[in-house]
Amino acid sequence: MPLPIAFLGTTEIFIILGIVVLMFGARKIPELMKGVGTGIKEFKKASKEVTNDLSDPPGGSGPKSA
Repeated sequence: MPLPIAFLGTTEIFIILGIVVLMFGARKIPELMKGVGTGIKEFKKASKEVTNDLSDPPGGSGPKSA
């Protein structure tokens, strides 16, 4: 099933942006985008931590040769 956003044209995107401006107001949009950016950054940080935890073997870095 293809993503519906692929079928949006320029006119539809401008209509959606206009509705967003009407709903939240022009002054709230930068604040909303800052919150979205912070959320994305936290998500990437958490996923990187999980990936690192899964890739490291339990008990440290493995046997050390003397």
